[in-house]
Amino acid sequence: MARTVFLLLGLGFTALGIAGAFLPLLPTTVFLILAAGCFARSSPRLEAWILNHKRFGPLVRAWRENGAIPRKAKILACAGMAAGFAIFFLSAHPGLWLALGVAVALGACAAFVVSRPSAPQ
Repeated sequence: MARTVFLLLGLGFTALGIAGAFLPLLPTTVFLILAAGCFARSSPRLEAWILNHKRFGPLVRAWRENGAIPRKAKILACAGMAAGFAIFFLSAHPGLWLALGVAVALGACAAFVVSRPSAPQ
């Protein structure tokens, strides 16, 4: 039963990762890292497919081995968070406390991304 649940979760995370490759604010690699973790417990063949993928495999392997994020990915992630906040702030016109709350949450996420070791490009 647990194997089936992990397989279904892995497939769902893979679908979200694929969608993230085409949608600007949806992350790809995060979902593929989660999918690989689920497939490690359910389908070695699908886990190997993600780990050996030409484009995303190196990112997933770097995270798995060292918790590392490439410098370019860090820059894009932080720029995306800043752009997302700017769009939110300019379009929603939030109150002060909501704007500060969102800024703190995004700042914490950016700090986490920046604090990870840099993987080779």
